[in-house]
Amino acid sequence: MTPLLQTRNLTAFYGDYQALFGIDLEVQAGEVVGVIGANGAGKTTLLRTLAGVLPCAEQAVRFQNRNIGGLDASRVVALGIALVPEGRRLFPSLSVEENLKVGAFARRTGPWDENRIYELFPVLGERRRSRATELSGGQQQMVAIGRALMSNPTLLLCDELSLGLAPLVVKDIYAAIQKLTAQGLSAIIVEQDVSLAQRMASRLYCLQEGRVSLQGDSASLTRERISQAYFGA
Repeated sequence: MTPLLQTRNLTAFYGDYQALFGIDLEVQAGEVVGVIGANGAGKTTLLRTLAGVLPCAEQAVRFQNRNIGGLDASRVVALGIALVPEGRRLFPSLSVEENLKVGAFARRTGPWDENRIYELFPVLGERRRSRATELSGGQQQMVAIGRALMSNPTLLLCDELSLGLAPLVVKDIYAAIQKLTAQGLSAIIVEQDVSLAQRMASRLYCLQEGRVSLQGDSASLTRERISQAYFGA
């Protein structure tokens, strides 16, 4: 099968500093892929590059059978890739409703609108007039996910959804993600909680110092192999 998303020898830089070295990764349609690794391994850089926030070679990223490397972020969103960034990055002065509307700027057709977001996260419907700064961390994460869904993506890039959240909130957030992927949405999930990543994803990639140190089916990767790839021990 032709992958939905494919990277080949993907490199990325922050100025003169090279952060990614020859990343090869694939995501099939309807698949959830997990990316794990220690702080500084390149996980966020990978998602930012896929989302068009960081430049790369045109042929290094292929999506729906076309090269998209180097396209700016607005064009990547218009093609159907949406990023839920680490730290949520909501507009603090805007309401829940207004933050969600920002996600619809690409004007892609599809099933997601405000009402569908409120069905997925009922608490947001109750707090639609509240500013982002008035929400709990979990509610802010729901808004960030909802904002990405408002672009009606084919592929969702999720960066550290569990960061700073209580376990029960994390459970609710990932239950929502499972609903989305069960409906056919593809996703790349960056997660430091290895057990959570293994449960959520069919396949895992482990990054170490900007390189893929391990990849394979989640169910077949042992803790020992993951630990060695994670820490380089």
